[in-house]
Order: sequence, then structure tokens, then C-alpha cells
Amino acid sequence: MTLPRLVIAAPSSGAGKTTVATGLMAALRDRTLEVSPHKVGPDYIDPGYHALATGRPGRNLDPVLVGESLVAPLLLHGARGADVAVVEGVMGLYDGRGSTDEGSTAHVARLIDAPVVLVVDASSMSRSVAALLQGFAGFDDRVRLGGVVLNRVGSDRHEELLRRALDGVAPVLGVLRRETSVATPSRHLGLVPVAERSAEAVETVRALAELCAQSLDLDALLQLARSAPPLDAEQWSPPSIERDARPVVAVFGGEAFTFSYAETTELLAAAGADVAVVDPLRDDRLPDGTAGLVIGGGFPEVHAAQLSANASLREDVRRLAASGAPVSAECAGLLYLCQELDGLPMCGVLPASGRMTERLTLGYRTTSSGVSGHEFHRTVVAPRAGVVPAWTLDEGGREGFVQDGVHASYLHVHWAGSPELAAQLVDRAARVTQAVPA
Repeated sequence: MTLPRLVIAAPSSGAGKTTVATGLMAALRDRTLEVSPHKVGPDYIDPGYHALATGRPGRNLDPVLVGESLVAPLLLHGARGADVAVVEGVMGLYDGRGSTDEGSTAHVARLIDAPVVLVVDASSMSRSVAALLQGFAGFDDRVRLGGVVLNRVGSDRHEELLRRALDGVAPVLGVLRRETSVATPSRHLGLVPVAERSAEAVETVRALAELCAQSLDLDALLQLARSAPPLDAEQWSPPSIERDARPVVAVFGGEAFTFSYAETTELLAAAGADVAVVDPLRDDRLPDGTAGLVIGGGFPEVHAAQLSANASLREDVRRLAASGAPVSAECAGLLYLCQELDGLPMCGVLPASGRMTERLTLGYRTTSSGVSGHEFHRTVVAPRAGVVPAWTLDEGGREGFVQDGVHASYLHVHWAGSPELAAQLVDRAARVTQAVPA
């Protein structure tokens, strides 16, 4: 299948990948192109900016969470009807899981056979940029380095030195000046999500589009994207289940629960659910007939006071969980189901309490059942696991809680890699619906 595509990478974090990737997506959209946005790895926040830039869902490509064989099919699924796909990398180009390149930008670039554009922070170098590019280009001949974008260039003279050094080494596809100050605010887990910035986020993306339209060679970048060969892969589709009655499955969203993969709701709907999005900062009740609930990740610690104040919704969730209906909760969802968070009452479903800490817990986890997940938080829950844990980790230890129909833990799981999770949840929700008297 033919799909023009590019991977935006860097030698390290902080070089400007998100600036270039998001601005490029928005600038190409301004040319009336349909741009499919993607992010390497488990990150939830960058895809929110990508979605704002393109008008399409931001999607993740993570071979650790879904397996190598699904990466290209998921790319094609997300890029249906698109003119070009832009994939933002993670960390440095070859930085992967542990001492390997598993899950790295290079790993994904190989799996989707896409040319790579390296964004280089040139603020403290001139001729050395050529040695850097030669090193990255020659490190793995399976990765095709198609060009470079020079970021934080100080002056016309500095740009001239950089271009001269790179003559014959790598095409220069763009130059961003050092004084340019278009930034997105950060806090303890990275960028502030788009849902929390609203109009400000729109202005930021608009500024990035203008910056990249002026600073990047869009024609050359499109030509490079179109040089990608046809992909020998079938487009992924969520498994479909026909049901006589579609149970209502509520999915938390809004500012407090922004961490969700686009494929989650697609899988639930294909499995036969009527998906209803609930914003716990604004909605005071679960939708009528709710027979299942999915609470993903986000920032409940930032919004704890508002979540606690919404007592009617907390009580609805508590009653739903007590009824035996399926409730799937990850990270922020786990905290919301606890007795309290930083001393504020939560739903009281689980016999545990949560609190904010200074320590960052980050990394992939593999469970004894073969499901891979990812942790990313600065909170702790005590106890860490219930009598029946949600997962037993290969790394050692028990994680999370299974209680009646509740499955709650810190692990974020990409359900496209384990589609049976959606089917099982909807199956149980359907039984709950059938058991309720008409």
C-alpha cells in the first residue's frame, strides 16, 4: 500500500522534535493536505498537539506495547484517506528499551520503511554537525537518513558554516533560528495536555505552523515522504462483534483524563458497545443505562479537588462497581477509585489511598500473562496490590487490584495489542444489561 511518510527524529531529547513535527503537520495541513499524525512510543500528550495540528486523531506506534507485526497495520489504519503521514520520534533516534533499540524511533522507522529527518540542536556547534550526521547515518544501514533540520541557529554566519559543513553529507531541509520562542508549557509529567490549554494551545499550534512554513523546505520534505516505498502490510481493523443489544460503556475524558489511545474507543465500539464519553469535571452522573466503565490515565492529582467535589458522580461510579459491572481503570483511574487522593475523598471502590510524590516511576512492564504495559506517574498507592492483583509482573511483584468486575492498576495497556480486553469488557457489560429488568 502506498503512503507518503516521514519520521521526525533527533540525536537526543530536547532537540526540538515536537516543535518541528507539530509545526510541519500544521503547515502541510495549511496546504490543504490530509496529514495523518503519529507518535513513537507510549506518550499521550504529544498526540494531543498533533490532533490539533491536523484535525485527525493523534495515534501511537509502539512495538513494545502492540508487537512488531502491528506497527505498520496501525499506521495504515490511522492514515486512511491521508495524503501523508508524519511520525514524531521519541528520545534519541536509537534510544530504546534498556540497552537495546526495541521501541526506539529507529526501530519504528525500520518497521514502516520510512525516511528519517534528524532535528539537530546546532546552538553549540558548527563543523562538528557533519561528524554527527555521518555518525547517525552510518550507525545502522537499515535506517535511511533523508536530511536534517537545524534548530537554534544563531545567525546568518552560523547557518552558512553549518550548511557548508553538511554539503555532500546530508540535505538541509530546514533552519530554525535560536531566538524563536514558540513553546508549550510543561509540568511534572511533561507538556501540559491540549485539553487543559484550549485557546492557548490553538494559538501555539498556529504559531508553530507559521514558523515551520517559513523555516522548512516543505516541498523537499514532501518529496522525501513520497520516496517511501509501498508498505507490504494490511490495514488494521478492530475485531467486530454483532450484538442484539449494545450495552452502554462510559469512557472518562476531559481535562482530568486525557491519557487514552484512539484505538480504545474504536475497539469498544467494534465489540458492540455504545461508547459514551464522560467528563468528570463537568458531568455529575453516569449516562443512563451505563453497564461498563473505562477510566484511563491523566492528572487526577491536579484536579483532585474538583473530582472530589463531584460527589454524585463518585457515588454513581461506586454503585456501578459494587454491582459487578466491568470497570477498567489505569493509573489516574486507579487513583480515582481509591478511598482518597492526597487526603481528598475519591470513589471509595478500592481499599487503598493515593498520594503525590517527588519520585517519577517510568518504564515498560511485562506481565506473566504476556501483556505489555507502561508506567508513568509521580504518585503512589498503598497498598500497591489487592488480595487478587491485576497483574503479576515478570520483573517481580504484584500490581493493582481485581475486585468484583473492577480491574485497576498503574499499567497503561494499548488494547490494539490485546483486543480481547475490549471484547471481554463488552461481553460482561452486555450480561449486566441483560440482567437489568426492563
